[in-house]
Amino acid sequence: MTAAPAFEDIRVEACTCPGCRLRNVPDAACRAAHGRRIAAVATLTGATLLGGAGASFAASSATALAPSASSASAAGLKASATAASGNENPQGQPGPLGGRPSLSRMATHDMSLTRQQILARAQTWVDARVPYVWNGYWSDGYRQDCSGFISMAWGLSANHWTGDIHNWGVRISKDALQPGDMLLYHNPANPQKGSHVVLFAGWTDSSHTRYVVMESAGGMGAVKRTIPYAYTSNSAKYVPYRYKNVTTSGGESGNGGQPGGGGSSSTAFPGASAFGPGANNAHVTKLGQMLVKRGGGSFYSQGPGPKWSESDRKATQAFQKAQGWSGADADGIPGKATWSYLVEGKGKSIGGATGGGGGATGGSGGSASAFPGTKYFRPGVNNDYVTQLGKQLVKKGFGKHYSQGPGPKWSESDRRNVEAFQRAQGWSGADADGYPGPETWKRLFR
Repeated sequence: MTAAPAFEDIRVEACTCPGCRLRNVPDAACRAAHGRRIAAVATLTGATLLGGAGASFAASSATALAPSASSASAAGLKASATAASGNENPQGQPGPLGGRPSLSRMATHDMSLTRQQILARAQTWVDARVPYVWNGYWSDGYRQDCSGFISMAWGLSANHWTGDIHNWGVRISKDALQPGDMLLYHNPANPQKGSHVVLFAGWTDSSHTRYVVMESAGGMGAVKRTIPYAYTSNSAKYVPYRYKNVTTSGGESGNGGQPGGGGSSSTAFPGASAFGPGANNAHVTKLGQMLVKRGGGSFYSQGPGPKWSESDRKATQAFQKAQGWSGADADGIPGKATWSYLVEGKGKSIGGATGGGGGATGGSGGSASAFPGTKYFRPGVNNDYVTQLGKQLVKKGFGKHYSQGPGPKWSESDRRNVEAFQRAQGWSGADADGYPGPETWKRLFR
């Protein structure tokens, strides 16, 4: 009969236990944990099986193992301490996408992206609060460190680091910086001492002394914040770069990531650069107004305006999803296809209705008779016009104040929904009192 081994050797070079994988514990920490376990097993086994002599052997074995475990533990602690430092951002080496990325999210080649798409990709990590783990990988396959963050935002097909990521960019001046560009500092003498790379998301002042940064940093993870130019440390050593594959019209097909995108339009698509964080122009107002007409009014707490907001992104995304688009095709940033559908009244409105008023030229949309008069919309009235009004409000996306379906009896829910619609037109005061007049009626049913 073969005797069972007193203890079993454990390969500590590449721990694959579920706990370590889930916690993304550095290899050094794994070796420390298993090193201590081997030492303990040796001590207990020797003491039990060999008596006094065995105890002496076990003690010497444990002593021999202890330095390795101790140094591994120190290395793991050093890595953790380094990751928590604002000035030291340990990073992995360049390599393929890691972990187990979703096939639908993997980049199979370096993407061509608009600035807004770059920022939208970066925002996904900020929203998910992706932690900083220099040797860990997020669900999209990108390494969870500063250079992995930029590799992800730029849609690169592999993970890069501060020592080579400049090869995917073109060096520019500070004055040329635009949202989606990167600021890079690489210290070749000691890459973990200060080396860092961040995404530029727009100036916050006309003097260009402060800006919005999106980054993955030790001790913070993926964040979006305002800081002095160029960074909080080693500021003079940061160099601006622009992604080589950045586009002005969106996607490799020039459609802003959406299918189609052709066709005639009474209002030409101004370009994806007109939209997204930091945008402030008349095109944003126009977009919001068209979205309101297609059922997106509930996303706005006040009327659409020229400054891009999260309300614009959510309303755009809802419209894109109403067309059956998903992923990058429904990222909340309008491309040619989105603009064309809105301008020409094509596709489905938010909430499932088909078609709608053209954003620039009117269009058919809902039909109704001429405005019946204000007397039909007051407390205590009960008529079919109130029902007709309520149904159209719901169709346009302004039905959130109804606890039950619209009916013929005028209620406070009707008034609040009408007010929300009026404010979405940019009206205020007496023009947004919640009681429909001829212009409210006209805009609701056109």
